[in-house]
Order: sequence, then C-alpha cells, then structure tokens
Amino acid sequence: MAQTLQPTSSSSSVPQNLVLPESESETDPAYSISAFDEPQNPNQNLISTPTQTPTLLHLSFNQDYGCFAVGTDMGFRIYNCDPFREIFRRDFGMRGGIGLVQMLFRCNILALVGGGACPQYPINKVMIWDDHQSRCIGELSFRSEVKGVRLRRDRIVVVLVQKIFVYNFADLKLLHQIETIANPKGLCEVSHVSSPVVLVCPGLQKGQVRVEHYGSKRTKFIMAHDSRIACFSLTQDGRLLATASSKGTLVRIYNTLDGSLLQEVRRGADRAEIYSLAFSSTAQWLAVSSDKGTVHVFSLKVDSGLLANDLSRTTPDSSLSNPSAIPSLSFMKGVLPKYFSSEWSVAQFHLQEGLQHIVAFGHQKNVVVILGMDGR
Repeated sequence: MAQTLQPTSSSSSVPQNLVLPESESETDPAYSISAFDEPQNPNQNLISTPTQTPTLLHLSFNQDYGCFAVGTDMGFRIYNCDPFREIFRRDFGMRGGIGLVQMLFRCNILALVGGGACPQYPINKVMIWDDHQSRCIGELSFRSEVKGVRLRRDRIVVVLVQKIFVYNFADLKLLHQIETIANPKGLCEVSHVSSPVVLVCPGLQKGQVRVEHYGSKRTKFIMAHDSRIACFSLTQDGRLLATASSKGTLVRIYNTLDGSLLQEVRRGADRAEIYSLAFSSTAQWLAVSSDKGTVHVFSLKVDSGLLANDLSRTTPDSSLSNPSAIPSLSFMKGVLPKYFSSEWSVAQFHLQEGLQHIVAFGHQKNVVVILGMDGR
C-alpha cells in the first residue's frame, strides 16, 4: 500500500505547482524544473568524492535516449550519450548506495531509490531529488520494496512487486492503483509525448500485458506469450508495443490501440534472457539485447503514424507497409516448422556473453547506444 508524501524537512514542502520547461509559473515555487547541459557544481554540499572505485548497481536511459543515469554503491552519475561525457555526479560516501535512478528528460528533478549493501535511502521509498538544491525535497513511502520508477512530465509511476501506483506530478496525488502478477523486475513503461498517457504493465496472468489508455479511459489486455513476460518496450507515442517472454526466442510487435499482432521477429532458436528492447524514434528499427552477448537489430514494417487512423486492422499482414519483405518461405507456413518462416535480424553486435546490456538508438541516424553493467 502507498503512504502519504512527506517533505524531507519541516522547513520545506512539496509545491502545489510544478514548473515544467514548457510553461512558466508566475509564482515562486519551492523548486523549479529546468534543463541542464553543463556540469552544475558537482558534489556541492555532499561527501567528498571517494578514491575507491564504485560498484555499478543500475543503468537507465532518459526518455529521449540522449542521456543515461548510473546508480552506484556510492551515489549516482549522469552522462550525455552523444558526445559521450559526464554531466555531473553526486557522491554520498561509502554508505550511499543508489539502486534506481530515473531522469525526467534533461532536467534537475530525478527519482532515486536506495540500493546495494548500504543503501543511501530505504528501498521502500522513492526520493524526489532536486539537483538545483542538491537534496531530496520529498518522498513516497510504501510497505514493500520499490522495484521500478517511471517519470513523465505529468506523472510519476511507482512499481512494486505486485502493484503499480500512478501519481500526478504537479501535486503528487494518487490517481490510479493497478494490481499485477508477480513483477520482480519492475516491468512498466509509459508513453512520453504530450498525447494522452499510455501505460503498459504485466497483467494478472502469465504472458499477459495490460495497456491503460488514460485519454480514452480504456484498458486492453493482450495475451502476448504463453510463458511469462520478460521484457517489453513502448514507442514514444505509446502506439506500438514490443514484448519478449522468458524463452527469449521471439519478439512480438502489437498495436496498443486494438491489441492486434502486427509483426513477429526471431532472435534465435535457443532460450535466452532478454535484457532490453528499444524502438528507434521512427519505429523503423527494433533493438534487442540478451544474455547471449548479442544485440540484434530488426527491421519493422509497421507505420506507427497510421495506427491512430485505422483501428480496423486485425491481422499482421494488413499492417505491413512492405509485404514483399516477408521471408520467401512464408508461403510454406502450413508445411514447414515456424522457424523456417521467421523474420531475422538485419544486424548484430557481439558483446561479452552473460553480461547485462541495455540498448537504445542514438539521435544520429543508424547509431545504436549500448550500455553494459561492467561500466563500458
């Protein structure tokens, strides 16, 4: 169960109006949000930078994949992807473990959750960090460990092992509670463009995903796989959903508006643990990383811009913009095993096997950004 939001000190309170980059407030709130591009007084009023090399606990991209955040057993760091450089770091000392870091695009507000052997904050709390003040300005407390956090400019989503809480960002009012099947990975995704919010999370059954369309107040359940869901990803507008199961052999692309299967691609024939899925900004490509030490890039044949205007599509073939690109053996589907008619990746990157990597597409054309839990 969620608890009430609490200010971190009696002298500060969470403001009723959050100043976003798109709209300026005439009042003077307790804190404001603005973009950062250069380092801002690194480690001001914090513990001196330790000489010991920190241990990596968490990696995550921001919403447009232009930056990424790193949680360590001593604090957190923020990096720019292209050109690659450290923007700033906050070191809390030997007992300053940060297990989750979520950025809000490129602004000064972040969500932090403690982690590691010596967490900086309790693992059942989401701390709202204002980097302009170099301190936490509020917290969300829960009765169990926080497994994930997702941020939009207007929402904060907190994931527990069997429950998800959706808050309004402006006043941190609880808007929605969702029950899920056991979700130890904290799987949850939200759309990031200004259109109505789309949220995807595990359903209440094995292999099921739940899609919440908050604009139309509709809920869609999709039986995506026979085995449990291991990973999924949304396009920026929330119209396309990519899912992978614990088998890790197939990745399926769904229309979130009507739940129809649009495309199925094959990573391989043997089982694998899928670590991350990522759409390119135009939904032309899909990248997949796994414990096999490879990143696969697939060509997608779905025009996401047409999905909102045509909900009558119910079969994968009708949504393909290039039917001739279907594998040549597809006409034998009823004769040969499904393996022979599969769609395979158009590019692969080979990495260290068994090491967890997350992947995204860079802002430049045909650039893939890969982050490894070994710090490389």
